[in-house]
Amino acid sequence: MELWPGLWTLLLLLALLLPTLWFCSPSAKYFFKMAFYNGWILFLAVLAIPVCAVRGRNVENMKILRLMLLHIKYLYGIRVEVRGAHHFPPSQPYVVVSNHQSSLDLLGMMEVLPGRCVPIAKRELLWAGSAGLACWLAGVIFIDRKRTGDAISVMSEVAQTLITQDVRVWVFPEGTRNHNGSMLPFKRGAFHLAVQAQVPIVPIVMSSYQDFYCKKERRFTSGRCQVRVLPPVPTEGLTPDDVPALADTVRHSMLTVFREISTDGRGGGDYLKKPGGVGEAQL
Repeated sequence: MELWPGLWTLLLLLALLLPTLWFCSPSAKYFFKMAFYNGWILFLAVLAIPVCAVRGRNVENMKILRLMLLHIKYLYGIRVEVRGAHHFPPSQPYVVVSNHQSSLDLLGMMEVLPGRCVPIAKRELLWAGSAGLACWLAGVIFIDRKRTGDAISVMSEVAQTLITQDVRVWVFPEGTRNHNGSMLPFKRGAFHLAVQAQVPIVPIVMSSYQDFYCKKERRFTSGRCQVRVLPPVPTEGLTPDDVPALADTVRHSMLTVFREISTDGRGGGDYLKKPGGVGEAQL
């Protein structure tokens, strides 16, 4: 019984402290928002699991996850504008390649995700609690990037799945998140996959988040993000020898569009214009 007064005192202090930190500390607001973002996704995954489990592991379950995640942008005041969605091939498999800035990419992905499309993700996500199980049920393809042989084997299986089951896959060819407002060099796995399956590549570019989100500065406000779907790039007749040039060509086109949509007042313009900034240096 002696603990109860202390407990109530602690709760009262927290009730006073948390709002103070929210309004007075941008860094605290950043951590609160990111904690809620990740926690809310885990909670939604718990709700999705029993619904998805009815079908078992099935790519159609991705529709359920998408439906449950679409509202998150409204909670954070982020407006997602999609352009070029008509470029998606209407009735064939293809490989989507997209730039990768942060976990917020999930918002843009869910906004434009085509039917029967699943991401290729690092295997560590499989062990991310309820989110990992929900992703597995939705058909997400997990790859152990540290074991090259296994990764190549999985990609070969994916190539067959693309053709036989009419599936599309979403790949982040940078291989890791890039918070610097530009694009890292592309890894070539996605392009080998497209060439092996002889299916088109559909590039998707998300504008810089720098005007509303910056991990380094601990800043997370409201803002706008533009998602641009580019025309598909055919791979018919290409061979593995053509992959390096193909990857470079796609990256160049995506980087050009990234600069365009990140400097038109819709995300990160001031950052990219800074002399010697990452965006300028790599271009």
